[in-house]
Amino acid sequence: MFEGKRVLVLGVANDRSIAWGIAEALHREGAELAFNYLNEALERRVRPLAESIGCPNVFPCDVQQEDQIDALFDELKARWGTIDAVVHSLAYAEKEDLSNRFVNTTRQGFQTALDISAYSLISVAKRALPLMSDKGGSILTLTYLGAERVVKNYNVMGVAKAALEASVRYLAADLGQNNIRVNAISAGPIKTLAASGIPQFREMLHAFAEAAPLKRNVTTEDVGNTGLYLLGPLSSGVTGEVLYVDCGFNIMGM
Repeated sequence: MFEGKRVLVLGVANDRSIAWGIAEALHREGAELAFNYLNEALERRVRPLAESIGCPNVFPCDVQQEDQIDALFDELKARWGTIDAVVHSLAYAEKEDLSNRFVNTTRQGFQTALDISAYSLISVAKRALPLMSDKGGSILTLTYLGAERVVKNYNVMGVAKAALEASVRYLAADLGQNNIRVNAISAGPIKTLAASGIPQFREMLHAFAEAAPLKRNVTTEDVGNTGLYLLGPLSSGVTGEVLYVDCGFNIMGM
């Protein structure tokens, strides 16, 4: 499905990352991939994963630094000329802003969460636009149910994800004229590096599996397969949507 397609995947932290699950699915379908890393510690995790699928395209990029985003896309333009899709799987909040009362969220913590988790999608889309403008493309981001409902210990990240989902809609409306589709997957809780910072996450996984109609937790493979749909031609008429991959949890009431 993705033979000859070039896809940038942002936010792989290790082999349990949702972004890696999507990358594996893309690789299986023939895509040529590129990855970023934030610092040397993450490079030591990301580069071996990329090498395991024969991918040499691994670049530094801190999405809080505009010059680094520019450098990443300049490198992609030099190597590829154009890109077909971007996977945005980036989110961060300070640990104390997840564990403390929401009313005690710091101004700096709020700004950091919104900057990395929401604004970075806009900044990345701006750079992707000229590399997709001739034939269009697809941008996919990752969100969570905490964007629209209160989830214990999610706090400021829920606010950031709400901003992210609104950004998906506004970007979809803005970039549609360039034949660029923008969508989000709202995945159920998965034991990733980012999730490890959420207090009582293990209990959350158990409660989720108990309540979800499919009576299990979501896997990165589940999300990866849905990523193929939203990034590829089968969803050519879909944009501005948030698609739940959560074993049906979101439909349940009390």
